[in-house]
Amino acid sequence: MQTICAAIVQTAPIPLAINHGIAQAEKLAKQAAEDGAQLIAFGETFLGGYPIWLDEAPGAALWDHPGTKALHRILMEQAVVANDPRFVGLQELCDTRDVCISIGAHERHRSSLYNTQLMFRPGKIPLNHRKLVPTHAERLIWNRGDGSTINVHQAEWGNVGHLICWEHWMPMARAAMHNLGEAVHVSAWPTVRETYSIASRHYAFEGGCHVLAAGTLLHRDDLMNGLKLVDGDADAKALFGEIPDQRLQFGGSQIIAPDGLVLVEAGQENIILQADIDLNKGLEAKAALDVDGHYSRPDVFDLTVDTREQLGVTWGDAEKS
Repeated sequence: MQTICAAIVQTAPIPLAINHGIAQAEKLAKQAAEDGAQLIAFGETFLGGYPIWLDEAPGAALWDHPGTKALHRILMEQAVVANDPRFVGLQELCDTRDVCISIGAHERHRSSLYNTQLMFRPGKIPLNHRKLVPTHAERLIWNRGDGSTINVHQAEWGNVGHLICWEHWMPMARAAMHNLGEAVHVSAWPTVRETYSIASRHYAFEGGCHVLAAGTLLHRDDLMNGLKLVDGDADAKALFGEIPDQRLQFGGSQIIAPDGLVLVEAGQENIILQADIDLNKGLEAKAALDVDGHYSRPDVFDLTVDTREQLGVTWGDAEKS
């Protein structure tokens, strides 16, 4: 298979209310699949919504802020978990339609939240990638991922992986992903603003792969509506009231060729952005630049990726105690 149809679902998530968000994602992914898409991408933390209040509400970072604590509790209650039974519909869609779906989510592991991008694929459990470094104010809500979730899915047409937002400015993370040989890469963002477009286009050229730069939309009304769906909270509503009553995330999704040129792009509208991508273009791009091959210097540079899960606590063999 030399050509596949790729799609980005650009719309507003349903903040906080992850059950509703999963139902929304199923509906939109099914629509994209019916239109012929074989790879479908959603933006950063589409399930649960990006925690925009950390950037837009002046008091959100204050110690012991009641609204921030309330929102953290809600996300802990709502967050997806490993082997989450709520994912049955998305998995069935992948199995029956033979599609792959990359979608961002708030994931709970033990008592911490992670910014996770999930890869649903036919006949296999989803791959999860946890953001390695939460950016700036994001450290107030998300834990750091580790090397155990640096991965790709080996589709019949080639390898597909993803990174989240500012991971695209981590040179060693990019080098690790390039070593995994992506034919297509999903670059997940809240909004694909100019600098994020530059990072996505650079990744395409550097990696010799197609890139789906997936953004989302958001208005403050979406935050208020999502809060209502989880039975509301007076402190959280007051915090949202500090945010300007305006659009907060602006889409801008793009599908990018291995030469860094934008094949199709979205504005600020609700859209399923779609393009047929010629995977041969990635192979042709390697003639000039293969950063994991003839353009590498393994005699000078050596990258070691620790893929062990960092558990923090290791329990000994109970039979020996």
